[in-house]
Amino acid sequence: MNDFRAGVFLAAAQFPGAAAGDVLADTVEAIVAAEAAGFDDAWIAEHHFMSYGVCPSAVTLAGVALGRTSRIRVGTAVSVLSTQHPVALAEQAAVLHHASGGRFVLGVGRGGPWMDLEVFGTGIERFERGFPESLDLLCAALGSAKVAADGEFFRFREVPMVPPGCADLRPVVACTSGATLALAAERGLPMLLGMHMDDAEKAAMLAGYAKASACADHVAAVVGHVADTTEEARKELADVMPSWLGPGLAGYVTVDGRPKREQDISAYVDRLCRIHPVGSPDHCVETTLTTLRRTGLRHLIYMVEGAGGPARTLQNITRLGAEVLPRVRAGR
Repeated sequence: MNDFRAGVFLAAAQFPGAAAGDVLADTVEAIVAAEAAGFDDAWIAEHHFMSYGVCPSAVTLAGVALGRTSRIRVGTAVSVLSTQHPVALAEQAAVLHHASGGRFVLGVGRGGPWMDLEVFGTGIERFERGFPESLDLLCAALGSAKVAADGEFFRFREVPMVPPGCADLRPVVACTSGATLALAAERGLPMLLGMHMDDAEKAAMLAGYAKASACADHVAAVVGHVADTTEEARKELADVMPSWLGPGLAGYVTVDGRPKREQDISAYVDRLCRIHPVGSPDHCVETTLTTLRRTGLRHLIYMVEGAGGPARTLQNITRLGAEVLPRVRAGR
């Protein structure tokens, strides 16, 4: 497994009692710790108007983290493309690419039918119909010295891209449906798969992609949490994660009143603990290797904040780096 790459996935989750500003500072410290622990990359989520994640600009916080580190790659998981202008995002990505020596990774997603669309003025149409056009314009702006648009949602004369992007800045696309999978595959862009998927679901997405494209640099999120025993690790997350996920997921407010899918939070946490590397070091190694074998993936990003407190998050990152990752890379 010498080609295995491991990252941390940080939602900037606001657990009860935590101040949003402290959460953001702690997120940067977690990335610094991940670099010291031997992780290859770190990915920051983006959310608006909710406690599920208190980072509304993953690009901005990635810039802070890149300034605090020297080796680790830092990415967005994801920058929501339905609520911002693709050319503006391409400009920001190019700035971070050049200033960091190529260590920035851009992940983008369609987002959801949330109030963000109303607040930022992009509208429900950008979410429902505009993602392909937005993605194509983003890729054009990232890969060309000049860019122009003549589409339904974007129309402007040719302008130079300053600073210019480069081929390394082709985005990773969050895929949760067959339609988005097809969109990414048609363009040869790698997928980012969510932690809600089990191994079989991830394998099915990869198989569907492979029918249209040979791109193999996909990324998948998993929950990663280490304790002395598997029972202890699962109990810790079961006791703490619902206090974040319950209020956090309630923060998703639809822009047009359409009903949201309700779920049993405790059952969801239990499922995450069962399908992901949550447990003793031995269990985490075995579960990670099983996921790699069943799916063909070679790049996983571990959601490490599940226990809530920043000290426990840092401890978890350190233990994953010392007790899990070297054994996974050795294949044992």
